[in-house]
Amino acid sequence: MADLFDTAPSDAPNDTPDLAPRPLADRLRPRTLGEVIGQAQVLGPEAPLGVMLASGSLSSLIFWGPPGVGKTTIARLLADETDMEFVQISAIFSGVPELRKVFEAAKIRRRNGRGTLLFVDEIHRFNKAQQDGFLPHMEDGTIVLVGATTENPSFELNAALLSRAQVFVLERLSLADLERLAQRAEAELGHALPLDGPAREALLEMADGDGRALLNLIEQIAAWAVPAPLDPPALSARLMRRAAQYDKSGDAHYNLISALHKSVRGSDPDAALYWLARMLAGGEDPRYLARRITRMAVEDIGLADPQAQRVCLDGWETYERLGSPEGELAHAQSVIYLALAPKSNAGYAGYKNAMQAAKTTGSEAPPKHILNAPTRLMKDQGYGEGYAYDHDAEDAFSGQNYFPDGMARGVYYQPVERGFERELKRRLDYFVKLRAERGPA
Repeated sequence: MADLFDTAPSDAPNDTPDLAPRPLADRLRPRTLGEVIGQAQVLGPEAPLGVMLASGSLSSLIFWGPPGVGKTTIARLLADETDMEFVQISAIFSGVPELRKVFEAAKIRRRNGRGTLLFVDEIHRFNKAQQDGFLPHMEDGTIVLVGATTENPSFELNAALLSRAQVFVLERLSLADLERLAQRAEAELGHALPLDGPAREALLEMADGDGRALLNLIEQIAAWAVPAPLDPPALSARLMRRAAQYDKSGDAHYNLISALHKSVRGSDPDAALYWLARMLAGGEDPRYLARRITRMAVEDIGLADPQAQRVCLDGWETYERLGSPEGELAHAQSVIYLALAPKSNAGYAGYKNAMQAAKTTGSEAPPKHILNAPTRLMKDQGYGEGYAYDHDAEDAFSGQNYFPDGMARGVYYQPVERGFERELKRRLDYFVKLRAERGPA
C-alpha cells in the first residue's frame, strides 16, 4: 500500500487571489484522513495511527518514506483532526534562531489553551545538538513533533529523539494507488487523459511510486491538444521518464547492494543482473561494485570454485581498461558467473572461527618443536627439538601437532560437498584419518 502525495505549503499568509490558477496537486490535496489514498498499514482503523487518533492521544511521530507518499499531507490532517496549530519548518532552511521563535510561539499558544503540531521536513538534516533541542519541548507538551525523513531514522536520528517518538514507515505508491490518484485527477480536470491503455500503464510506471510526480505529469498531459489517444512511444517522446530514486550514500545504496549480494548467494542470475542494473542506472560507482562483487566470490563461493575470484578480478581489470559503459559488461558477466557457481562459505566461516579462537587463547606460544633455532641459546631452550620434517615422512605427512601445547585442537574449516570443495573435503578427511592413526609424532 502507499499514499497520496506530499506537498509543503508555507505558513506565511497567502496573498494569491482565489481566481489564480492552482496546481493540480494543491487542488487534490485531501481534506480529511479518509480521503488519503493508501497507507492503510498506518492510517487504517486498527493501524497504529488510527488507534492513536481513536483514543484521542497523539504522540510525537517520525514519518519515514520516499518522496511523494504523503508525509506533509498526513501531518497537516493530523493537526486538523486533533485541533492543533500546524506549524511547518524545513531542516534545510531553518537554524537555531528559527527554532527558538517556533518554540516561544508554541509556549504562548499552550498558555492560551491550544497545542502545536510542529512538522519538521527533512528532520535528519538537523545535527545532534539541534535534534536535542526538541527534547525538552516534547517532554513538557509544548509541541507534538512530527518529523519527516527519507533516510533510515536508526542511523540519522539521535537515540534520545527516537525514544520519544514512534516511527511510522510510509511506503511508495503501488500501481493501484497511482491509478486511483489518476482517476481522481481526471475527475477534477473534467476529462480523461488522451492515452491508450498501454500508455496509461507507462505513465504510472514513470511516476515510480511518487504521487506528486504523477500529478505533475498528468498536469502536463492534460494541456496537450492531440487528435487521438497517445501510445507508449508517443508518450515517451513527449515526456522524460522520472529518474529512479537512488542515493549513493543513503538507504537505497545499502538496500540494493544487499539485494544484489543475496541474489548472487541465492543462485539467481536474473535477479542479480536486475539489481546490478538498478545500481548502475542510479549512478553507483562501478569500482565500488567491482569490490563488492569480488567480496561475494570470497565470502559465498570461496574454494567451491577457486576460479570465481579470478573471474571477478579479471572483470575489475577489464572495467579499468575499458571504462564506462563498455566495462560494466564485465561486472555483469562476473555476477552471472558467481550466481551460477557452487556456493560455500566454509572458508569464510573457518576464518571467523579461527579469529574467535585467536582472541580467546590470547598470547599462547607455538609448540617449541616447530620453532626455528638460529642461535645456540635457542637450541639449549629446546627450540626445534623433535621436529619431524614432513617430506621425510610417509605420504609427506608427519601428523605432528602444530597448535600451542595444552590447547585443544581446533576444527575451523569444514568444506562442503559442492564444487571443488568436494575434493578438498576428501583430502581433509584423508589427513584426519592419518593423524588419528599415527598420533603426535
